[in-house]
Amino acid sequence: MKTILTAAAFAVFAATSAFADPIFGTWQTAKDDNGNYGRINVSACGSKICGVLTSSYDSAGKPFKSENQGRKLVWNMVNTGGGSYGKGKAYSPDRDKTYGGKMQLSGNNLTVQGCVLGICRDGGTWKRVN
Repeated sequence: MKTILTAAAFAVFAATSAFADPIFGTWQTAKDDNGNYGRINVSACGSKICGVLTSSYDSAGKPFKSENQGRKLVWNMVNTGGGSYGKGKAYSPDRDKTYGGKMQLSGNNLTVQGCVLGICRDGGTWKRVN
């Protein structure tokens, strides 16, 4: 019985890993207007994709505790094919604004953009950490 349960647990893990979206993982953001950057963990949020700020760094690369740590900075994103993601939202802590978000995955680079009322802001290129 123990062997059957172990095999079933392994099968479930293998199946969920096989269907993991290539965007899932930890990303280092581009530096903001103040030179600060962060690490974002991108994962599934139900049937959508979201990213949570896990750590923050100042312009010298020293970690600091940000009031935004633990906050979703991207949410409701969907994979629209060809490495493109959209139909979601992106929050920019340095501007304190929420934008309609778009992302483009190319290898270990993730280009992020947000638009509000026809005005778009380049969120820079994030680099995969893991």
